[in-house]
Amino acid sequence: MAYIGPPLCLESLVLTPDHSLLHQSYQPKFQRHGTVNADGFGCGWFAPSVRGEPAVYRKDKPIWSDRTFASIAGVISSGAILAAVRDATTGSAVEESSTAPFAHSSWLFSHNGMFKGFDGPAGVDLRRMVSEVRMASVRGTSDSQVLFALLLDRLQDGMGPAQALAWCVDKCLELSRGAFNFLLMNGESVYGTACGDSLFVLEDGRRIPGGVVVASEPFDDDPGWKRVPDSSAVEAVGGEVALRPLREGE
Repeated sequence: MAYIGPPLCLESLVLTPDHSLLHQSYQPKFQRHGTVNADGFGCGWFAPSVRGEPAVYRKDKPIWSDRTFASIAGVISSGAILAAVRDATTGSAVEESSTAPFAHSSWLFSHNGMFKGFDGPAGVDLRRMVSEVRMASVRGTSDSQVLFALLLDRLQDGMGPAQALAWCVDKCLELSRGAFNFLLMNGESVYGTACGDSLFVLEDGRRIPGGVVVASEPFDDDPGWKRVPDSSAVEAVGGEVALRPLREGE
């Protein structure tokens, strides 16, 4: 789940809604792969008056078991938040470094899905697409981290965020039959892809007046939630939300 808008406390988005990420960690409604997200969680947020890089809190245990996060989430506010719960892909280690959101410079990133064949030839091909310098900086063992590294290479090459995400999805689909729902954000904008799993967007909702949420599942019964069609991209830039096909001509 990613949020952009007027500052809100982490608790009001991640913990207290009826179908918050806390609830989705043990009883998701739309999740297509796996049933329980108990292999870790994380939350990243921006505090631009303090520094340009986001703060990140991550753990390799279920969100419902972390009393420290429950305590601090009610007193930390931000206008740019990205949070995730994890169901580790079979064979992937349960460790903090493999838990989203992943941060680099002014970016936060999460991946809902899996790169099938990551531990085989397709995974080797994927890693070879990442620059050596970037690959050397990858910590942990998850497919999501390698995908973030691939995306960062494209951003460094000068691609815009939306173009870089679409490019990465295309390359992933050439190599794997997995699911590639990505969320990428800085302190001002959110970019997402719907490819193989559910994605929704809410503008100016009851809980987020003047804000935008892009999430795998609605966190409440607000009638303003809209499903993002599969094979689509969503952009929330400057308070305006746009949906478009991932591939031109579709």
